[in-house]
Amino acid sequence: MEKISWGVLGLGNIAESFIEGFKSVGNAKLKGIASKNNDKLDKFKKRFNLDKKYCFSNYNDLIECSDIDIIYITLPHSMHYEYISKCFKSNKNVITEKPAVISLEEIKNLKNNFNNKIFFAEAFMYRYHPQLAKVIELIKNNYIGNLIEMKSYYGINLMKKKFLFFFTKKKTINKNNRLFNKNLGGGAILDLGCYPSSMSILIASLKSNFKKVEVKDKKLDYYKTGVDINSFATLNFDNGFVSYIGTSFQNNLGKKTIIKGEEGTIKIEDTWHGEPSKIFLEGKHNEVFNISSNKSIYAYEIEKFSENILEKNFKVKYPGMNFEETFINTKIMNEWLN
Repeated sequence: MEKISWGVLGLGNIAESFIEGFKSVGNAKLKGIASKNNDKLDKFKKRFNLDKKYCFSNYNDLIECSDIDIIYITLPHSMHYEYISKCFKSNKNVITEKPAVISLEEIKNLKNNFNNKIFFAEAFMYRYHPQLAKVIELIKNNYIGNLIEMKSYYGINLMKKKFLFFFTKKKTINKNNRLFNKNLGGGAILDLGCYPSSMSILIASLKSNFKKVEVKDKKLDYYKTGVDINSFATLNFDNGFVSYIGTSFQNNLGKKTIIKGEEGTIKIEDTWHGEPSKIFLEGKHNEVFNISSNKSIYAYEIEKFSENILEKNFKVKYPGMNFEETFINTKIMNEWLN
């Protein structure tokens, strides 16, 4: 089988999880990496048995390498735009970790410079997990009737840690940590809130086409570094669908999504990682679906992205995050933040 050669630009925490996904994919292989941290370069080179000539300390060298078919960007949020733009200029296929960019100006510039002869996608891995395919199937087959609203959350307590059973104490937050650094695109909305907002776009589109989304009832709490740490909002779509979304660095909001229709409800236990992959159908129909999965959530998206490139199909396959949805999601996040 022909394999697509991947290069990973930036070797943060997510890079390691993503790279593990190659182990169960038949149409792709990790070929190159780039990092300004030599210790990380050496660690990843040894762990994943990479050729030294494809381990770069300069990001641009990986982008310009003719043996690499696609670049995966895992840099801090504030650096995504710069390196997506460089991939565009070099006619290099590229996917980027979420959020694709952090401002409306950046997404507008990408739209103006987008080359439809290369593949570009925002890597929302949950869209490729089998459990989402099941949710879409249930909605399309009218198991819960006409869609009305949803609630979706992603919140993790990063401010405290447990010790001695149920007791907790505050963590010492490093203000230079990218999650709490405003200059690096930190904050709960950009890091986690982009998940429920992107899910809202997908589910709203299953009701009917929409043209406009209004961000209402915003509630944001800020950390002393200026980033949001507790954020909630209501999304009103012009097709009548309403989504209540929330994110947090301070509270364990979990990863649940509840989708309501006129005749029933779909509840997803872990929307973003499928751990567990369990869907509850309630109302006119009552059933629990345990979705089996034989590979990592990252393997599913690697496989689909590679499939696109092998087919020379530069449009993101449904239900992946296409450029239009990335544009809408960026707009939502900016209105939510501002």
